[in-house]
Amino acid sequence: MNLAGILAASTSTAVLVEGESDRAAVEALAARQGLPLADLGVQVVAMGGITNIGHHLVALLDSPAGLPLADADAARPERADRLATTAPTTRTASTLRIGGLYDVAEERFVIKGLDRVGLRPEAATTPLSAHGFFRCDRDLEDELIRALGVDGVIELITAEGELRSLERLQGQPAQRDRTTAQQLHRFFGSKGGRKEYYGRRLAEVVPLDRVPEPLGELLRWAT
Repeated sequence: MNLAGILAASTSTAVLVEGESDRAAVEALAARQGLPLADLGVQVVAMGGITNIGHHLVALLDSPAGLPLADADAARPERADRLATTAPTTRTASTLRIGGLYDVAEERFVIKGLDRVGLRPEAATTPLSAHGFFRCDRDLEDELIRALGVDGVIELITAEGELRSLERLQGQPAQRDRTTAQQLHRFFGSKGGRKEYYGRRLAEVVPLDRVPEPLGELLRWAT
């Protein structure tokens, strides 16, 4: 995998997320909190599926940003002063900090990927949050739905003019025995672009005192 054209030259912290909806949510919440991610050297990278984490980790650590400090300075001397004072949390003597979000059911892929590139000792018992990776129960969408509440999510969908679309989905035989939260989760993935759109919108309206814990912890770690 070649990250040329994807990873900005100024990136000192890479945040790996599964898809575009996760990236939209992370970036939207950061903006609300007044965190200029690009200015802070933080870049959110959507992997196109958690099973790609191993390839992304290898590519990141093979990039100029992931080189040992002396080699990276030679590649990009303009970054040397700033990066030399930034203590990496995931790999000793690396200029690049790597973290991310993952779904609880997919933890094994994160462990395997980190073990593969030496960012986590094999058989380690420390939580993955100690390595910059934060776990969502089910997934980030579900975390946001629970944080905002079912009524709040439906209110948002109504404001977006899509209540009828939601009601049609809820009337389908396969959906009738599901909880409203499950129906909302399915609704977001039922149309191209909708999942990313609502990932951003949910993060834009969730009360700041109810931000999902993994999302809040990730931004604190990254910034």
